[in-house]
Amino acid sequence: MTRARPWLFAIGILAFLVGMLWVGQGLGYIRWPASSFMIGQHEWTTRGSILAAGGLLLILAGRRSGRGRR
Repeated sequence: MTRARPWLFAIGILAFLVGMLWVGQGLGYIRWPASSFMIGQHEWTTRGSILAAGGLLLILAGRRSGRGRR
């Protein structure tokens, strides 16, 4: 599991950032790219929240996976 630790952490950070982008677009705060179909669509707020929460769980799993083996 020690080899997976950096991967879990990196994928978790990426998932969290993408999820927050989706939340921002769904709420209409982030208007990039200008022609995005996600701007102002509240279902993307829900999907982004779920993805961001999953990313946080992966970050926590990546941080905890190496403990107790030193």
